[in-house]
Amino acid sequence: MTFDSIVKDIKNLKIQGAQNVAKEAVSVISDLIENGIYNSPNDFFNKLKYAKKELFNSRPTEPCMRNALNYIIDNNYSGDVSLLKSKINNKIDFINSFFKNSNSKIIEIGYKKIKKGYTVFTHCHSSTVINILKKAKQKGINFEVHNTETRPLFQGRKTAKEIAKLNVPVHHYIDSAMYLALKKTDIVLIGCDAILSTGEIVNKIGTLNLIEIAHKLDVPVYICTNSWKFDPLTIQGYEEKIEERNSSEVWEKVPKGVTVHNPAFDIISPEKITGIISDLGIYSPEVFIEEMKRENPWMF
Repeated sequence: MTFDSIVKDIKNLKIQGAQNVAKEAVSVISDLIENGIYNSPNDFFNKLKYAKKELFNSRPTEPCMRNALNYIIDNNYSGDVSLLKSKINNKIDFINSFFKNSNSKIIEIGYKKIKKGYTVFTHCHSSTVINILKKAKQKGINFEVHNTETRPLFQGRKTAKEIAKLNVPVHHYIDSAMYLALKKTDIVLIGCDAILSTGEIVNKIGTLNLIEIAHKLDVPVYICTNSWKFDPLTIQGYEEKIEERNSSEVWEKVPKGVTVHNPAFDIISPEKITGIISDLGIYSPEVFIEEMKRENPWMF
């Protein structure tokens, strides 16, 4: 696929999931490095920085992608184009290895939270959560899943299909029946799109509703994510931009006088989150930030 098609697919949600977006972005940068024509080191960097900017602009709430591309493309390189390619390819290899290893760690930690006879609730679509459920099934743990459709693009249907393929019973609820779905569950496992310096979590719209209901019902809530979804820009006072998507996703022909709102994400306070399950371990949001400082000082 071409660079422009990848950018378009990220923007249109054909590529879904924060980690999948980051991996595709790294992959297309790798392709540009290998197949691009560069007249000088300066030309090489200018083209890579332009590509990075276009990828950043494809979706505003993607710190995992930003962290990965900032790690690859910084201002501290020197040498000819051949040497630059070698240095950057080494970083790309590290990132690909990081994503693979971090996923394995999260799955090993996460599946242990699912006990025999549990009903697990999840919202939207998270490949990390799916893999945790898959591991639990492989370990012989019998459980079932409740999930929500996730309007307006119904990512929850993708989740339901993938869980059903695991031979795990899944009960699919409309978003407005979230209370009924949560009332019968033992644990909430969801992904996330961003973690802020305050410990707040950004995840698909509807997550705030489920957090409030789960808290009322005393259902523990775990965020399942790799640590690179932390957004270091928020340390400097930047607000995480909440993407407002096209109203046509909700209602194609909006009547005159009606304004349709289509925010993509909620921001969740850390107080009602039981823990973040990441490659660093299970920590409260506040302790997670401290662990990030220790493990990834370059972000700070």
